[in-house]
Amino acid sequence: MKRSLFERYGGFTSVSKVVSAFYDKVLESDRLSSFFEGVDMRRLIDHQTKFISTLMGGPSSYTHEQLERAHARLGISDSSFNESARLLAETLEDFDYDESDISTIIAEFTRYKRVIVTKDE
Repeated sequence: MKRSLFERYGGFTSVSKVVSAFYDKVLESDRLSSFFEGVDMRRLIDHQTKFISTLMGGPSSYTHEQLERAHARLGISDSSFNESARLLAETLEDFDYDESDISTIIAEFTRYKRVIVTKDE
């Protein structure tokens, strides 16, 4: 039986470290940091760890409808979404994820674009 990316890369503990590093980059981004003003980052990192774990074949935590509701009021544009995807890929590289695994994760992430992007540019 083939192990999922989630299992191969160490499960929740490992993914949580990746997500924490990802948000360090996000909070430094001029394009993205304003989305997180006043946000409980520990809580967000917990949610995002579950989401990224899902993208990696781990336990499924969120439906499209839940993600759509959570992002609806934020006014996220294509360029902001793309910046998030770029920073996620960069962070996965920093953690020595295999290039093909990064492509798989980013492709899964991009499948959610239509429920996250709510603003025309």
